[in-house]
Amino acid sequence: MRTPSRRRPRVTLAMAAAGTLLAPLLSGCWVGAGGSGSGGDSINVLMVNNPQMTELQKLAPRFTKETGIKVNFTVLPENDVRDKISQDFANQAGQYDVATLSNYEIPIYARNGWLHEMDSYVAKDPGFDQQDILKPMRESLTADDGKLYGEPFYGESSFPMYRKDVFAAKGLTMPAHPTWQQVADLAAKVDGARSGMRGICLRGLPGWGEMMAPLTTVVNTFGGTWFDKDWKAQLTGSGFEKATKFYVDLVRAHGESGAPQSGFAECLNNMTQGKTAMWYDATSAAGLLEANGSPVKGKLGYVPAPVEQTKSAGWLYTWAWGIQKASRNPDKAWKFVSWASGKEYEELVGETSGWSNVPAGKRASTYTNPDYVKSAAAFQEMTKEAIESARPNDPGVQPRPAPGIQFVDIPEFTDLGTKVSQEISSAVAGRQSVDSALKKSQQLAEKISKEYEGR
Repeated sequence: MRTPSRRRPRVTLAMAAAGTLLAPLLSGCWVGAGGSGSGGDSINVLMVNNPQMTELQKLAPRFTKETGIKVNFTVLPENDVRDKISQDFANQAGQYDVATLSNYEIPIYARNGWLHEMDSYVAKDPGFDQQDILKPMRESLTADDGKLYGEPFYGESSFPMYRKDVFAAKGLTMPAHPTWQQVADLAAKVDGARSGMRGICLRGLPGWGEMMAPLTTVVNTFGGTWFDKDWKAQLTGSGFEKATKFYVDLVRAHGESGAPQSGFAECLNNMTQGKTAMWYDATSAAGLLEANGSPVKGKLGYVPAPVEQTKSAGWLYTWAWGIQKASRNPDKAWKFVSWASGKEYEELVGETSGWSNVPAGKRASTYTNPDYVKSAAAFQEMTKEAIESARPNDPGVQPRPAPGIQFVDIPEFTDLGTKVSQEISSAVAGRQSVDSALKKSQQLAEKISKEYEGR
């Protein structure tokens, strides 16, 4: 449960929520244009331009044929779409009926009264099968008031991906449940195993959803936290400090070249091109690495996120659908949401585009579908286990004042996380020490502490 102390004035939330976010997903480059205002038999949908969303746009005529509801899409890059969503939803302008939101924004938007609850629709739509949605996803899209405000389009956690053939050639075995120290030791042993190959790829690119996403999972399992239960900043605490030094030392010693400029996309390229033997990142990357035509298809192994003091450590993220409270067509908006997040849509994608393109990570039934299981055999079971073991309300060793594994679910975190990541990325680049980076970061976090302490 989220505590009342997290409630903030609406104006503050509106301003903070207008900040941009960097999600741990690979975005495409296609941009579409939206239609006219919604009304009658049409709705407006504002969504991020990643490949699975643009695939949905191509299939949307099927939805229109079935329901008679026309969908006008506006498709933008992540930072642009988040800005546009926050502006429209904060003002309750009602220009867009549905938008893509993550499990970071949905509880915040719901608390501000910007979203339409979905429980009433779920109750009248048993065919949607809400209980089939994986529990961590259901919980992450439920707000303080206990109501559901989002439905996932797809979801992910995080895990290490490693070259089985390289490990075999070196006589190495990846533990079934590795610790971070074991991963670091293996990275040292496979560093240089082949010409131009480094031991591991870890994000060093600044951004709350770039470097800070994997690093915060390391912080959690090393015993650290951004804030204690009373909102006291802990970035110079022993757990945060130990984890950050470990991460920085590992990427500097055995990580990719150009680490301070490397994010998800760069590590994906390094792994695909054989420039790294291991990579810790989003489970959604596995589908790209195992896609037809990938040079490393069939060569990779997958294990749970490394731990130290916790039983699990993987993050939890979802692109989900939210319905604007001011929508003039909420009933039609729900029909679209239930279609886009439904079982039948996954079947449609599998039949028309191949099962590797199915927006997975949200439904238990996906992982019992024989077609999907066969197509994603290398990673599907490990992905489901990673999502189901994610603990957004209890990700570390101490009580937290707000939920979130790779983020702290408050509006101010986008700015704080990005600024802290810039300091730590500077340490990765060797321009300052980790101690110096964390000292500056602690001061930034203490400003947030002053706002929240005692609430």
